[in-house]
Amino acid sequence: MIAPIFAVCAGSPRVRALLGSDPLRVYPFGMQDDAVVYPYAVWQNVTGAPENYLAQRPDADAFTLQVDAYADTVDEVIAVAAALRDAIEPHAHITRWGGQEKDPETKRYRYSFDVDWIVKR
Repeated sequence: MIAPIFAVCAGSPRVRALLGSDPLRVYPFGMQDDAVVYPYAVWQNVTGAPENYLAQRPDADAFTLQVDAYADTVDEVIAVAAALRDAIEPHAHITRWGGQEKDPETKRYRYSFDVDWIVKR
């Protein structure tokens, strides 16, 4: 009932090089701690549903996730988003390149995208 985004990202040497490995700074939305270390990424389920059939139980679940990368510089946030993209695309489909912005309060940069993921049960 959860897309394997953390495991997929943790398996990428490029993601680990940018986002660390102990801990890997890829968090479910709202789970990063107060001592924020940049860069990092968060993800959240936007929608999710089982693949329902009339004659049998579902054999897969479909998810739409929003992924947001945060970093100190534009170049760094783009590098993190590209590393996440390259790790995720062999397993799921990126369906939207979202907003890129500088947070007025933190002065950090954000890059957002959506992923559609079908997970076999």
